[in-house]
Amino acid sequence: MAERMVGKQAPRFDLQAVLPNGDFGRVSLEENMKNGKWTVLFFYPMDFTFVCPTEITAISDRYDEFEDLDAVVIGVSTDSVYSHQAWMKVPREENGIGKIKYPLAADPTHQVSRDYGVLIEEEGVALRGLFIIDPEGELKYAVVHHNNIGRDVDEVLRVLQALQTGGLCPANWKPGQKTLDV
Repeated sequence: MAERMVGKQAPRFDLQAVLPNGDFGRVSLEENMKNGKWTVLFFYPMDFTFVCPTEITAISDRYDEFEDLDAVVIGVSTDSVYSHQAWMKVPREENGIGKIKYPLAADPTHQVSRDYGVLIEEEGVALRGLFIIDPEGELKYAVVHHNNIGRDVDEVLRVLQALQTGGLCPANWKPGQKTLDV
């Protein structure tokens, strides 16, 4: 049985990544925490696939909304930074991702994917997992699903905003609506 992660300190990570400008750099949870940022960490199976570019570009197209919420987005797969960089050079119209507004990190040892419980060991790829971590490093939200299904950016933003209210948000809560009083 999997161990509960939500409500606990998120596994720390420090990964090599391709930054939005195309250069190599590093991303880490500690750095985001030091800067008082929320972290939206999402895992995807592989570069040069079919569903992955649709969600990677959809998140990038809405990245300013994440920034407005003091959130840093990081995409992660078990591919290398060289594969990420090559994929960023392929235009969207040709099943590439083109220029995106957040880093794509590489987890070639599979350790971070394993730490977050999304690694398909026998394939060496990650499931589609998405984790929202608060500025103190507490894992507040986790969702993992089958690799055939892309994520809904509206829902990710809604959940992030709900978490940031600090209140009790009822079913179907939308930003701007009241939270529950208790």
